[in-house]
Amino acid sequence: MTSSEGGISVILRAGDYESAHYALALAAAALAINKPAVLFFTMGGIRALTGPPPVLDDWDRDALNRQSQVGDFETLLQACVELGCRFIVCEMGLRSLDIDRASLRTDVPFTIAGIVTLLEETKPGMHLLTL
Repeated sequence: MTSSEGGISVILRAGDYESAHYALALAAAALAINKPAVLFFTMGGIRALTGPPPVLDDWDRDALNRQSQVGDFETLLQACVELGCRFIVCEMGLRSLDIDRASLRTDVPFTIAGIVTLLEETKPGMHLLTL
């Protein structure tokens, strides 16, 4: 159960590993301290939910993170799933980049919706961040 105060909504619009990794780290950290987290994947950020491995620039960085004992992409993603992160994939982004829903991961409980849904899910007191 998460606290009704605080929390984060993160718009992941970049298609690079660093942005996706940091979005997952932020969400996992918020959830770990009982704060709600919403991850909104749009445009290039949608590629983080393809795969595995996701189609992200600088993907080789994940192996370096594992070697350095930094939470890797899959570990952070699964933590977010297990801790109850709200995943939203932008319908407009899917259409804009001609990405088929069937190419997205089946192990992540996402909803396809738009910006209005993101704003509704970002409750008063939550921080809205863009990566």
